[in-house]
Amino acid sequence: MGKRFYLTTAIDYTNGSPHVGHAYEKIVADVIARAHRSLGDEVFFLTGLDEHGLKVQQAAAEAGLDPQKYCDGLAVQWKELATRLGLSIDDFIRTTEPRHKAVVAAILNRLHGAGEIYKAAYTGWYSVREETFLTEKDRNPDGTWDARWGQVVPLEEENWYFRMARHQEWLVDYLERNPSFVQPQSRRNEVLGFLRSEKLEDLCISRPASRLAWGIPLPFAPEWVTYVWFDALTNYLTVPASMGDPAATAVLGPDYQAPAPVAGTSLWPADLHVVGKDIVKFHAVYWPIMLHAAGAPLPGQVLVHGWWQKDGHKLSKTTGNVVDPIAVIDEWGLDALRYYLVRELAIGPDGNWTDEGFRSRYNAELANGLGNLLNRALNMLNKYRDGIVPAVSDELAADARTAVADTERLLRAHDLQGALAAIWTLVNRANLYVEQTQPFRLAKDPAQAGRLDVVLYNLVESCRILSVLLAPFLPSTSARIHAQLRLDEKPDRLARAAWGGLRAGHKVGAPEPLFPRKDLAPKNPR
Repeated sequence: MGKRFYLTTAIDYTNGSPHVGHAYEKIVADVIARAHRSLGDEVFFLTGLDEHGLKVQQAAAEAGLDPQKYCDGLAVQWKELATRLGLSIDDFIRTTEPRHKAVVAAILNRLHGAGEIYKAAYTGWYSVREETFLTEKDRNPDGTWDARWGQVVPLEEENWYFRMARHQEWLVDYLERNPSFVQPQSRRNEVLGFLRSEKLEDLCISRPASRLAWGIPLPFAPEWVTYVWFDALTNYLTVPASMGDPAATAVLGPDYQAPAPVAGTSLWPADLHVVGKDIVKFHAVYWPIMLHAAGAPLPGQVLVHGWWQKDGHKLSKTTGNVVDPIAVIDEWGLDALRYYLVRELAIGPDGNWTDEGFRSRYNAELANGLGNLLNRALNMLNKYRDGIVPAVSDELAADARTAVADTERLLRAHDLQGALAAIWTLVNRANLYVEQTQPFRLAKDPAQAGRLDVVLYNLVESCRILSVLLAPFLPSTSARIHAQLRLDEKPDRLARAAWGGLRAGHKVGAPEPLFPRKDLAPKNPR
């Protein structure tokens, strides 16, 4: 086995409950993981939790809990979200795990030994909420601090710094020579614009343990703990290193006690990081410089998505303007949620959830589009031919081949919204084909028996191909279509979308609704 396609989500910070934005990022990454598997790649998909930092320490204290117990309780909730979203993950990392602490210590030692980390005094301003140091340029024009910083306090203390500034020109050059490293293009332009207009400062990577006890101690100065972002970003390296991947352990140097490699594990470097627009700087500036300074190969791409709003307003628990993904799944089903999130929003811009928009896509595209097509195709084949598939015919073969080719091209480009739209061209074409050919009228004329066979074959074969194309997006629906067609092989390889896979004489099953219509006023999916 060669190198596996290694992709990650950002790890979520355990200071609150999951919302639809978290679900979106994970579903996008899951679709990409499943798509690469369908294209024949070996895949490794990682998600997890960021559990250190002052905000977690404070939240645990407010709850009257030890920080580890506080994190353990929230971890159950976040792992349950991964299960409810049907994520095809291969590992779930928590930054409080011993395997992660060992990797953080090793990379800190590596950088310290290379002269990339030094100690210095700091006098200035500190954002308690964001756990970051601020400068005068972070002030508003009127001298105040933006509300997003929360409480800002004067601070004077000694800390440890990573020599980030010395690598700024290297990073600009790297981004210019590797235009696909940050995508979409608008986000790449933002990163380059920032680097060309702002001078990077060295990064403070510690906090005194007297002020922040909840963190990973610096291995060369245990009176300090590691800055939460330096700790968190390293998680992407932790998992391959802890599995003995030679490319990952080589980054960490002799201080790391590398385990024996797990058979078939070749992950590093990561191929894809899927992250939100609010943490682009950390992944497209801090992370590549950290790796470069350690002499490590860089990830293939940072894919940046936008944020969701609700009814044109920011998601807010305070105002009740939220979308609970679990409530949506309970009312509408997991695949309906997956479909709406991916179909409604391209990767990059912000999106706006509306309950009416969700209901409209559900009824028009899932229930009346895909669900009705399968129901009609199987009903007519059972009614007119006892469920026996007629001889192979190819009237819709060209339409199907176009849909398959377009879907593959768009999946390889990680254009998930475009790929779903390409798939629906076949859904719409097959439904139009029913209206054009009117098989229910052909069935009344014995002289049209051959023509009816042609129509029925093209409809059920289109449904089979749709089950293959939809597997990365709607895995449960894909499996249910295959089951109703009574096919044994899984629809999880795109190569199986070649026209003519249904053979004459095969007997299909009875149709069952894929997406029951919601004609009555449904419960609010919030």
